[in-house]
This record gives sequence, C-alpha cells and structure tokens, in this order.
Amino acid sequence: MVRAILDRVFIRIEPQTASKGGIFMPESIENPPTIGWVEAIGPQVTSVKPGEKVLFHVFDELPGYDKDVVVVRESSLLGVFEND
Repeated sequence: MVRAILDRVFIRIEPQTASKGGIFMPESIENPPTIGWVEAIGPQVTSVKPGEKVLFHVFDELPGYDKDVVVVRESSLLGVFEND
C-alpha cells in the first residue's frame, strides 16, 4: 500500500467488461471510468475518506502503483455517492 501525500486521493476503479445493457466493451474504450472507491487519502484531504464511492474528473487522473488505481487531487473529485 502507498501512503498518499498532500491533497492526493488514490481511487480504485473497476474495469468494466460489459455495459449495463450487456454489450461487451473492448479494453481500450473512448470514455474511461470516472467512478471508483477511495483507497487512500493525503493528510490535507477533508471531503472524503477511504472506502467511499466517488465520481471524479477523468482528465485529471495520473496512473497509480496498480493498473486499477488512479491518483487525483481532491479538487478533481466531483461528488460522493450516498447510500450506494
């Protein structure tokens, strides 16, 4: 596990292999996932905590230590899912 610093948020995304309608998606899709679960947060992050499901701005992401983990700044978070 990596310890996040400053205002960084590590988000684990789940690659989708099929759409909600059952259509299988290729590995390289035009619209990458923008929803994931917070895995780690830096000490300056105040709006989310690990384990929460979040919506984030896809163009602000950086690759993480794992192919299913992205790193964004807290300001790139667009929302937190409630009761999900």
